[in-house]
Amino acid sequence: MVNWRKILGYFCLILIAISMLYPFFAMFNLSFVPNGEIYNQGGKIFYSPLTLENYSNVFSKIPIWKYFINSLFVAFVTTLGQVIISALAGYAFARMKFKFRDALFLIILITMLVPPQVNIIPLFFLMRQFHWINTYQALILPGLFGGFGIFMMRQYFLGLPKDLEESAKIDGCNISSTFFKIALPLAIPVIATLSIFTFVTTWNSFMWPLIVTNTESMRTLPVGLAIFKGSFREITLWGDLLACSVICTIPVVGVFLLGKKYFINDILQGGVKE
Repeated sequence: MVNWRKILGYFCLILIAISMLYPFFAMFNLSFVPNGEIYNQGGKIFYSPLTLENYSNVFSKIPIWKYFINSLFVAFVTTLGQVIISALAGYAFARMKFKFRDALFLIILITMLVPPQVNIIPLFFLMRQFHWINTYQALILPGLFGGFGIFMMRQYFLGLPKDLEESAKIDGCNISSTFFKIALPLAIPVIATLSIFTFVTTWNSFMWPLIVTNTESMRTLPVGLAIFKGSFREITLWGDLLACSVICTIPVVGVFLLGKKYFINDILQGGVKE
């Protein structure tokens, strides 16, 4: 007997997937179409003719490699730093007992309710006092600390079976050894999730890099792309902008493809149950 409900469900999922994926395909396809031909592609699914002219224009008109390296470096260091700090703080809030622990964690949660735009002016004056304007320190350090990451790691560590840590203590592990040898390896799925969120957020960041950088050598890719678009007063070269957009998308897609397998892994695979 044909299961029409299941067929309808798959059909709806296919339509949703196409509606989400086709704009990316169109962006990629149009990035190879000459600027003069883009407006003649109406009614087509596959666009032609194809050329590398747009990418050649991008690499010749702006220092896109410098923007790309700046963005990659800032996103990588920020992601690494936030994962380390969030894991350590999250484990401390979940397993260690110290004075004002709950009050301090509540303050961290409250910071998640404050819009990031509110902190821009105080952070800018702080960076200026440290003489860090137009430096990597200004681009990286404000992103190392986040309430969301600490909250996520704490909630995960609270769900770990205490039997694992008690067994480690019987074997002679202190709290640091338990963290690095037991808790941290089991937290790979949530670490991968936090890494992807942090990398994508940092990579796409526009407002803060625009404020704290004032030379071409320190600009990140989103800022460089916006300045490149604004440099044309009379006509917008959509082919060149689409080529820039494709270059901006590649690292984000790569990071997601590397980390997606951890989303479906059992968090406690091989562990014991309460």
